[in-house]
Amino acid sequence: MPQPNPTTAPRGRALAERIAAVVLMSLAFVLLTGLVDGGVGVTPLRIFDQARYPLANALPGLLAAWLLLALTRRLLFSFGLVFLAQGLVYVVNGLKVANLGNPLMPADFLMVDQLRKGGAHVLLGYLPHSPWPYLGLIAGVALVVALWRLEPPLFPRRTHGKRLLAGSITALLLFSLLGGLTVWSRVYNARVLWLEPWSPTVTANHSGLVSSLLLFHLQYGHGQHKADPAAAKALIAQTRQALQARLDAAPAGDERPDIVVVQSESFFDPAIMRGYEDNRFTPNLHRLEKQGLSGPLHVPTFGGGTIRTEFEVLTGLSLRYFDELQFPYLTLNQKVVPSLVRTLRAHGYTTTAIHGNDPAFWNRTAAFRAIGFDRFVSRSSFPKDAPNDGKYMADSAMTDEIMAQLKDAGPPQFLFAISIEAHGPYDVPPADTAERDAIPVPAGLAERDRLELQTYLYHARHADAELGRLARLLAQRGRPTLLLFYGDHLPALTNSFNATGFTDGGDMLSEPGVWLLLDPRNPGKPEQQSLASWMLPGKLLEHAGIHDDPYFALTQVLAPQLAALTRAPGAPQPELTAEQKVIDHDMASVAMLRLKGKLDGLLLGLEPTAAADRYAGSDAPSAVTATHGVRP
Repeated sequence: MPQPNPTTAPRGRALAERIAAVVLMSLAFVLLTGLVDGGVGVTPLRIFDQARYPLANALPGLLAAWLLLALTRRLLFSFGLVFLAQGLVYVVNGLKVANLGNPLMPADFLMVDQLRKGGAHVLLGYLPHSPWPYLGLIAGVALVVALWRLEPPLFPRRTHGKRLLAGSITALLLFSLLGGLTVWSRVYNARVLWLEPWSPTVTANHSGLVSSLLLFHLQYGHGQHKADPAAAKALIAQTRQALQARLDAAPAGDERPDIVVVQSESFFDPAIMRGYEDNRFTPNLHRLEKQGLSGPLHVPTFGGGTIRTEFEVLTGLSLRYFDELQFPYLTLNQKVVPSLVRTLRAHGYTTTAIHGNDPAFWNRTAAFRAIGFDRFVSRSSFPKDAPNDGKYMADSAMTDEIMAQLKDAGPPQFLFAISIEAHGPYDVPPADTAERDAIPVPAGLAERDRLELQTYLYHARHADAELGRLARLLAQRGRPTLLLFYGDHLPALTNSFNATGFTDGGDMLSEPGVWLLLDPRNPGKPEQQSLASWMLPGKLLEHAGIHDDPYFALTQVLAPQLAALTRAPGAPQPELTAEQKVIDHDMASVAMLRLKGKLDGLLLGLEPTAAADRYAGSDAPSAVTATHGVRP
């Protein structure tokens, strides 16, 4: 009978102890991740009743820690380094939630590249000013370095290929997960975890931040949904008569007006806040609203993400229908994008973009080329003495540049100007602190929130003053000029908004801003209409007497039905009628075909009765019928 090897038992016991150490450390990592996350679905106690939630939320970190362990053989170092890196993600998420009211999304990681493309001064401005977070980071790094130097290896160097095999399997799992391999959608989906497609906040609160990032990455990160030409044709056919009426409208006259569009950073009318109903911060807006078209503007972002609204205004395309274009200028790779700019160029306009910031930030240089601008006048082209007010260029300098670019002779001109003075964060002192400090704020706000609200209102008052000055200067020109002015989104004053609320009882993520369109030289009668930002170009072309683009005409036909559906990510979604659901679904295909340049064939070959049955069963009167006289 063979005798047992006296060394076998100690070796087996040592291996069991090592495995137990890894298991216990992994469990601690899962519990600590849930603790740091704070979401109701992944708190440590959830391990007992819905373990898949905290486990799924911690899985990427676990895989990374196991891979490091296979490479370094150091247990505490591996888990400590990954936990530190994961903690940084949670800190950045906290900053985004505090400033923009929404958690991290997969597209936010594209912003890392913007740090080297002129965006550092904008993005780093949101970092905390207190030294404690940085001291904590330094302490964490020092601890990890100490563990690397002092911790003894858990496993021997030679394991006869076992460590190599374990590391290879772990690496394969980790990189396939981060790369979005679709097999992982069997774990990260709405049946296994909690996914609210319209609300990253709710998703993160229930499934955890890390899981929410993977849920959105796996469910919506694999490119554009396919368009349905039949659905697009049905919608176009349903609105054919209203479309034809708009296309047949008489042009405004032989002389095309110059067009100036001002995208005013974070501008909104403070009168929509409780306590500011009788505000005097935007007198020029209120005065000019009585001379032209205006109304609430529904935009696809809140507190930041300017290019989301900007993209919609320049292209007439709603980001509601493009899940993969969270930051369109960074993820859209088309060299030619159909746009308002290209339509105006086809009518003989010269087209110029103006922005007092680095042209590389948000990838605007390449994006504006694809959208069709002839020129881009950025910070370096402004006068050397162009003033700043606070952290950024004053709106007065932008008004001066607009007037300098407008010519008194030659072809009609389209100028698209992007302001930046009122850009957050709002903890940088403005040029006139006495003016800021004299601004009244509601009682009960914390000192920091009070100061930020005063700083924003200071800049908003300046934006309104420049609106008034620009309108007066344009009214004095010898050539006709249309002025379109709008705010790209509400500012990131989350604490102030939560404290004061809005007069209509709305949510800050869905609260509309404001738009204004007028001819300063020939004031007209006031008209109010609620629009979404992607409907502004159609309204502008219509007012300029340009009626030959069926797509932009369609956006005006459908405005009453679809305007209020545009909201920031995470905003409460409105209840849709049966008809709205069909129109919204079909408009998605229209928009996708438009972006790909495949819509023209459908616009040329319409059958007016093709859509009758599709819309006949709706449970509400047709807004299209009521507004435009089209019979289903």
